[in-house]
Amino acid sequence: MPPSLSSLRKKKLIVFDLDGTLARTKSDLEPSMSRALNALLREKSVAVIGGGTYAQFRKQLIAELRCPTPLLSGLFLFPTTATSFYRYRSGWWRRIYGFELSARERRSIKKAFRDVLREIGYVPPKKLYGRVIEDRRTQVTFSALGQDVVRMLGDRGVRLKEKWTRKNTPLKLKIARMVQKRLPDLEVHAAGFTSIDVTRKGIDKEYGIRQIGKHLRVPIKDMLFVGDAIFPGGNDYAAVKTGVDYVKVSGPRETEKIIKKLLSTPSPHRRRR
Repeated sequence: MPPSLSSLRKKKLIVFDLDGTLARTKSDLEPSMSRALNALLREKSVAVIGGGTYAQFRKQLIAELRCPTPLLSGLFLFPTTATSFYRYRSGWWRRIYGFELSARERRSIKKAFRDVLREIGYVPPKKLYGRVIEDRRTQVTFSALGQDVVRMLGDRGVRLKEKWTRKNTPLKLKIARMVQKRLPDLEVHAAGFTSIDVTRKGIDKEYGIRQIGKHLRVPIKDMLFVGDAIFPGGNDYAAVKTGVDYVKVSGPRETEKIIKKLLSTPSPHRRRR
């Protein structure tokens, strides 16, 4: 049974996935979402977790949030699937921790991708936009169209990613399974529309939720997780293993509706500590 509206409003910390939940894939936050998050931050603490880098979080989320500085103390960033954690202190976004893969591990991951793609006779798209295999230090990510497709093409890039995933999701899952067999000591996730992430063993959204609880000292019973890929095989699905209450959304528009339901009043007021 899904949690009731009254129980949701009692949650102290709202945890959001980024891509597909707060914003379209690799796209900037929309003004309406910025307004919704500003209102929510006046009432509750907010954490954002996703597979993108800290730089990507800054571009997609922080730069577009246009949030009053005092509210930033209630916003917590967990990039690259919570392998790093940033919080706002004394006028700066400060890294609290970062668990990087070793240089040897990163080389092994890149080789595994190359070997698998060669073995299956993978034919890449005729046009690529940026690196296909990106070393993010805390994780290594394969992106079928290149890391920069949305940055370079905007909405057209989003449509290309959506088209690719409709046609090629079984292929992406096959690549992920084959890479996982070659990297038994690491974790492989079929993430996002066109991406496959590799992290240290045990690094997934379940790990992320537990890290959030540990570092923010918020019990899981006081959290709500909101994500678009809460289904078997989806990169948000691992979060539910923690027992956290959750809401599955179809995209940013539905997320905005959920945020409005979480607010105690239509107009924003001071966030509870």
